[in-house]
Amino acid sequence: MSGHHLILGELGDFISGEMLADTHDERYRQKIARFLVADKGYAKADIHPRSLMIVAAGNRKGRLMLDFTVTVDDRKAMVIKYGPGSLVTRYRPTLAMSRLVVPYQIPVVVVTNGESADILDGETGKLMGSGFDRIPDRENLEQQLNRARFSPISLKRAEMEARIVYAFEIDGGCPCDDTACRIL
Repeated sequence: MSGHHLILGELGDFISGEMLADTHDERYRQKIARFLVADKGYAKADIHPRSLMIVAAGNRKGRLMLDFTVTVDDRKAMVIKYGPGSLVTRYRPTLAMSRLVVPYQIPVVVVTNGESADILDGETGKLMGSGFDRIPDRENLEQQLNRARFSPISLKRAEMEARIVYAFEIDGGCPCDDTACRIL
């Protein structure tokens, strides 16, 4: 066992083919990746799993992974954060992550526990829909991009969002979770 995850062996990542530890959480992530390709029309090349993020809160730094970023027309258009349990508790840190991945606001933010999903407007944080069926397919996401503002994220705003991510995901994370850690 590693951290609090029961290791069941190894499995191949659906997107990259990389061998990963087979955990219950990773099985959900693979289910999400297959769903995006098979049911929502994304190409594997559109989906970027396990995006490494380094966040700073003052002189403290932490490392964590964003489960998926989805690119359409050479723009990061959607982020997806998986975590077991309550979806509502993941809204704010995931919105904050969506403001740190690139220097503009990513339009669609998805939080999921593998069984359900909530879709948020990246700009406003408002709930746009609930359920896996409400995750935009590739065609719908392309249409949303035509209306998206891709508002630039100021350095001050990025600093505040990084503090939120650090507080929720690093300081507030489970001490035995090996997917996020303090690095300074």
